Amino acid sequence: AWIATVAVLPAVIITPLTLHQQLTLSVVILIAGLVVNRFAGRFASLVLIFLSVVASSRYMYWRVTETMTMDSVLQIVLGSGLLMAEIYAFVVLLLGYVQTAWPLGRKPVPLPADTAQWPTIDVFIPTYNEPLSVVRPTVLAAQAIDWPRDKINIFVLDDGRREEFRVFCEAIGVAHVTRTDNKHAKAGNINAALKNTSGEFVAIFDCDHIPTRSFMQIALGWFGREPKLGMVQLPHYFFSPDPFEKNLDTFGTVPNEGELFYGLIQDGNDLWNATFFCGSCAVLRRTICEEVGGIAVETVTEDAHTALKIHRRGYSTAYIALPQAAGLATESLSGHVGQRI
Repeated sequence: AWIATVAVLPAVIITPLTLHQQLTLSVVILIAGLVVNRFAGRFASLVLIFLSVVASSRYMYWRVTETMTMDSVLQIVLGSGLLMAEIYAFVVLLLGYVQTAWPLGRKPVPLPADTAQWPTIDVFIPTYNEPLSVVRPTVLAAQAIDWPRDKINIFVLDDGRREEFRVFCEAIGVAHVTRTDNKHAKAGNINAALKNTSGEFVAIFDCDHIPTRSFMQIALGWFGREPKLGMVQLPHYFFSPDPFEKNLDTFGTVPNEGELFYGLIQDGNDLWNATFFCGSCAVLRRTICEEVGGIAVETVTEDAHTALKIHRRGYSTAYIALPQAAGLATESLSGHVGQRI
């Protein structure tokens, strides 16, 4: 059936239709999409992708063959520019479908029953100007992670070099780490800590991302199965609304942009061994991280850049779509836009 469908697809795309026929086809595609969307599962997603490609391809064929008759230089320039923009959007659409049509759906792998075989972990919690009230829950939650006490060490990487943080860390028994400058910001902060720690794996949490007790047991199993695995990323989950969710009153009822990225795109990336580091809620194998020079400092997107370096060396990455930490969303529109930029 699929072979026959693909065989007639070019004819469906290029066949001229009258207005009545085009309206009929549009209504059929719309109804088919609404019906299929009521079903769960991968097959329904593939059917919706197919319908989208048919409709979009017919439009692009019409744009190229029927609308590019122009009488002046200005029309040619403006018309060609618009067409190029639409072709670009169409190509991005197709590539997006290839990227996400078949999410890997990776499941956690159990660790050895003997905890003596579990690796050592350094937990890094970088902070710069966040108040202690924000950082404290993350540090206390990190202490409660279900892992042998002699195999996990927690480091608060304080680039603000604040006395109250030092007092707090000493009081609860975690390491307070500072450096003499703030070169390369968060990436430099982590790299400085890498030089003075020795755990086999490094877990990184933004200072407002509170991990669950089970985080390490969910994340670490795949490292034992794949010796060339350099990084495992878990989703970022936010327990507070971002500015859009707050103003539109959609928090908890309408999926936000994070659900698109962590619920679909990263899982699609994983199929192609293209999962990338997102700066938090991730575990890196120290030997591989050090081999690629630590966290990348050449660009402001140091997390994704680090994953690219890992892949260039022939190592792999993984994504497990199980939220195991929760953080604070940006509170202002300026902060939200700044973060995305």
